[in-house]
Amino acid sequence: MSEYEFTVSLRIRHPTLDPHTISAALGIEPQHAWRVGEPRRDDAGALLGGSHRDSYWMGRLMSEPQLSGDGVTVESVISKTLNHLRRAQPFLKQLSDDGGVAELLVSLFAREMFRIELPPDEVAALGTLRLAIALDVHPHSPFSAPASRPN
Repeated sequence: MSEYEFTVSLRIRHPTLDPHTISAALGIEPQHAWRVGEPRRDDAGALLGGSHRDSYWMGRLMSEPQLSGDGVTVESVISKTLNHLRRAQPFLKQLSDDGGVAELLVSLFAREMFRIELPPDEVAALGTLRLAIALDVHPHSPFSAPASRPN
């Protein structure tokens, strides 16, 4: 199987929860966060009009995208993340009970076919922690690859 590049983030949406509460419960600082009712803004901070309908929190679980190999795979990062989040199980359960949604967002970038395999105990841990998993697959466009030259 071929190598692939990937990132993993944790995303949380909740009807009312303060993002600071999420950070404190998880021990992770967000990359993006807002609270229900706050004014909507673009990336530069300019007002867009309206306000957020729910609270949102997104934290990177990796400092930068990684190339698979040498022991770093989507599976290894998910396993490490599940171990870290086990201590937050009561918080994640309450979040879900209150109408919130937590998910691991895995963004994948590849040129060729590859495989990701999660063992049953980790799939069970996702359920126990009330975590969904979202896969964003970004195949490299054939237009971005250099054109091959005839021999």
